Amino acid sequence: MERRFQVALPRAAYTVPVLRSFLGCALHVHGVCPECQRDILVAASEACANVIDHGAPASDYQVSVSIEQACCVIRITHNGRHFTPTIAPPRPAPDSESGRGIFLMHALMDEVVFDVEPDGRTTVLLVKRLCLLPAAKRPLTPAVASG
Repeated sequence: MERRFQVALPRAAYTVPVLRSFLGCALHVHGVCPECQRDILVAASEACANVIDHGAPASDYQVSVSIEQACCVIRITHNGRHFTPTIAPPRPAPDSESGRGIFLMHALMDEVVFDVEPDGRTTVLLVKRLCLLPAAKRPLTPAVASG
């Protein structure tokens, strides 16, 4: 069963835990194993935090999520400042207070792509192959529980 959702959020710090909670629930209901959920949630949180910290002058950003049987695809888009991504960011220094977001995204996800258009519109594509729980350990979906 495929699950899709799309949301537009204000470029404000409180939206990261809101999105993280909603995405976490969707992954849980889909039966994604806890370790895989964690990787996706950390990478998506980092991508959203980067938009919030560096996405000016954009006032909002958009997140679209598709969770299929074996894959999760997340697109985070904003119309903020022009961004030049690095293909393989260097490992940040252990005492660095910032600069870990893109490194973490690459470390945790199977695919990370930055699409920067000339007008400044930036889309971060995050793709993760899913590790699913055995059927006996999956949560009941509302359709199954009520039927």
